[in-house]
Amino acid sequence: MHHVARLSLALFLGLAPALAAQETTPRPLTLEDYGEWNRITQVTLSGNGLWLAYAYQPNDGDATFFVRELDGDIEYEATNGSGALFSNDGQWVAFLTSPPEEEADQDGESEEPVRRTLHLIDLRSGDRTEESAVRSFSFSEDGRFLAIHKEQSDDDAEHEGSDLLLRDLQEGSMLNFGNASAYAFNDSGDHLAYIVDADGQSGNGVYLVSPADGRIRPLDTGAHHYDDLAWNEAGDALAALRGDEPDGKTLRENVLLITSDVGGAPRTTVYDPSSDSAFPTGFVLSELASTQWTEDGRRIAVGIKPQEDELDEDEDKDDERPNVDVWHWADERLQSVQMVQADADRRYTYASVYNVEDGSFVRLADDTMRRVDISNGAWAIGRRDVAYRGNVSQAGGMADYVRIDMCDGEQTEFLSGLRRPMGTSPDGAWYVYLADEQVHAVELATLDDHNLSERAGVDFVNREFDLVAEAPAYGVAGWTEDGSVLLYDRWDIWEVPLAGGDVVSVTGGAGDAADIRYRVVRLATEADYVNPDGALLSAYGEWTKQSGYARARPGRAPEPVLFGDEMIAQVVKASDADRVVFTRQTFETFPDYWVSDTRFRNPRQVTDANPQIVEFVWGRRVLVDYTDERGNALQATLALPAGYQEDTQYPMLVYFYEKMSQRHHQFSMPVYDDRPHMSTYASNGYLVLMPDIIYDDGYPGSSALDDVTSAVEKVIDLGYADPDRIGLQGHSWGGYETSFILTQTDMFASIVTGAPLTNLMSMNNILYKRTGNQNGPILEWSQGRMGDQPWDDMERWISQSPVHHAPNISTPFLILHGTEDGAVDWNQGLELYTAARRLDKEVILLSYPDEPHHLRKEANQKDFQTRMKQFFDHYLMGLPAPEWMTNGVPFLMKGKEAPEKVIS
Repeated sequence: MHHVARLSLALFLGLAPALAAQETTPRPLTLEDYGEWNRITQVTLSGNGLWLAYAYQPNDGDATFFVRELDGDIEYEATNGSGALFSNDGQWVAFLTSPPEEEADQDGESEEPVRRTLHLIDLRSGDRTEESAVRSFSFSEDGRFLAIHKEQSDDDAEHEGSDLLLRDLQEGSMLNFGNASAYAFNDSGDHLAYIVDADGQSGNGVYLVSPADGRIRPLDTGAHHYDDLAWNEAGDALAALRGDEPDGKTLRENVLLITSDVGGAPRTTVYDPSSDSAFPTGFVLSELASTQWTEDGRRIAVGIKPQEDELDEDEDKDDERPNVDVWHWADERLQSVQMVQADADRRYTYASVYNVEDGSFVRLADDTMRRVDISNGAWAIGRRDVAYRGNVSQAGGMADYVRIDMCDGEQTEFLSGLRRPMGTSPDGAWYVYLADEQVHAVELATLDDHNLSERAGVDFVNREFDLVAEAPAYGVAGWTEDGSVLLYDRWDIWEVPLAGGDVVSVTGGAGDAADIRYRVVRLATEADYVNPDGALLSAYGEWTKQSGYARARPGRAPEPVLFGDEMIAQVVKASDADRVVFTRQTFETFPDYWVSDTRFRNPRQVTDANPQIVEFVWGRRVLVDYTDERGNALQATLALPAGYQEDTQYPMLVYFYEKMSQRHHQFSMPVYDDRPHMSTYASNGYLVLMPDIIYDDGYPGSSALDDVTSAVEKVIDLGYADPDRIGLQGHSWGGYETSFILTQTDMFASIVTGAPLTNLMSMNNILYKRTGNQNGPILEWSQGRMGDQPWDDMERWISQSPVHHAPNISTPFLILHGTEDGAVDWNQGLELYTAARRLDKEVILLSYPDEPHHLRKEANQKDFQTRMKQFFDHYLMGLPAPEWMTNGVPFLMKGKEAPEKVIS
């Protein structure tokens, strides 16, 4: 069905809300309005640049999925669409849809799996077909064929196979291959390979299909399990695993199947580890690894794993077995880390390669070197960290680096004690790293070392890095085909020949001259190399907050193509056309998508996700420059309330974390979560200040106190804020800083602190539950920035801990904490609450059972948003305090009271 007529009606009807809104006086935004606000998700641009797929996902309800003609009026809609693919010939689009929320909830209650439906649209004719219960789908390279993998009809089946449909979109015919468990087109699309996994292993094997004539050829069959289907880059060779699980063992013992010359006379060879003396004894080729070809087609990357005996799993004996975890001082990883990583450990495989030309197998990874990066060329790079594991006396991340010859496995350590690797060139010939504040390149064939920083005369180190650890480089922008690496400094991009030669400033020093940060944009995401001449660059003004894009002109200043007082981002290019889509946003403008050519000429808006914004009064933002007591020049972004009038002092909410001014042009999306939304507070008459913080090592709380209060004082001096009506809110690390500031000043009339670290001493020795790690290194080397352990300078640790200053509190405050917080233990919030309560301070703890670090349940998110605003409205706006604030909520009344609606 063609949708032009339906679209015209939709456009006509779509005008009604906008016209009605124009006749309605805009009003303040409230929590009750959040449900209709949409995010834009599932964005896909067709290769020819003529069609855009995207979805409007509201806070409440189902997403509406669109496929829209960018130069015409045709538009197709669906509910809860995702995963759109356009055929390379531009004629077809396919996507999956999930059931509406109400139906999905019903399925959830019956524990039935959610069945997704495939939609296929002919973009030339408008014909639309559907296929129910689809796992996945894929177009062939030329767009003529569509493979559709169906869900299993029997959810309790012991085999994994299900129907695989191959539709000829040109002829309208279709083939059905039964019991397929995996499938893949080669890159040219002239062959389709699939694996059969059937009931009783009947017909199991690897099969090859020629879609053009429907010819099916078995490559290997038998009563075995088959896995890990992988094509090489050229599309003329195929690999897969075949194996079985021996009695009394837990893992399959696989062989590697390699089929070559698939376009001619396919021949399959078998690599059997059991007949290779070079294969490690007691190990198996594992299907848990992702079997892949290297890009040059010379090797197949595989994973190996030690075979294990089956254990006695007699449930009757469970009560007789001891249940104990042995925490030993010499453990490389804490038992808690091992617990969290147990599933990953069970699935871990040791990286290895099979050399196709000579049939040799080479193991690469071992227990001292569990990570190995396999690239093109002759060398793999191993990261040997065994000497540094469990060393808590220094910042983590240190390792020795090893060159491994993938032909024979010879290992040569070429870097020791390195913390800042920067990666391998696409051809596998060079390795770049940072050491002693210098960027180096190692020629892997000879291991000759070249100091690129010295050659360029440029400081590539990120001097803004303010953690207590070795500063990283700004990074690699890419590699050129003629043997250069592109490196970033703070502002500019430099082309540095790896083997020697003239260094060129790709941006002509323009970034440094204007404090504009230029970065390479990879429009062709799959390309190995970057051509600096004409490369698209993102541009960001450090002090103006302007942003946009420019074209590189090596040796000269880039040519601006779109740059202004907004946040311009998320550019996506059509693979086969001179067209891009991108977003533009400000505090007042939602980040809708725009379309233009690749020089950003004549940009045109193509989405309108939240037209209801005209129904609400909105604020605007200004930049505030200030200097802290330590002499640091900083910025803050200040949202002015709707209808702001000069010479009027307003109540102000301060929200912060670390650096915040970069969000100056960021739209404040109303969503359900556990932080204040600047749009809502500005719409309701508040100023909202978001200041930057710079840290001194060892004094994180004092640094935050200095910079936040300095920013507030500046805003007061500028005449914006009422000094008697200022509130403060922060979450997590911001919760720590907020809690510290609470104990140091009476500048604020009320404070809300979410998931706060409150006692650095006790926090140091408990766990970061999400990872199982001890918090100590985080506080010492990472975000905590303390620089040492508590017993090295006990007085300073105490001085930076909010709970130790609890007697100084003079401000009413509210604590949010979830009992299952895996980042900041719930007891941290409890410590501050109990200390303040015993000291007769005005404190309320909102404790949400079973909630993590950020509230997950929508009802709880709404509850906290309501209570937080009521708290600030009372102390900063003078509105009446609800009963939960004045009298609390007895436990037996839990669930029987509800906070009054947000007062706007």
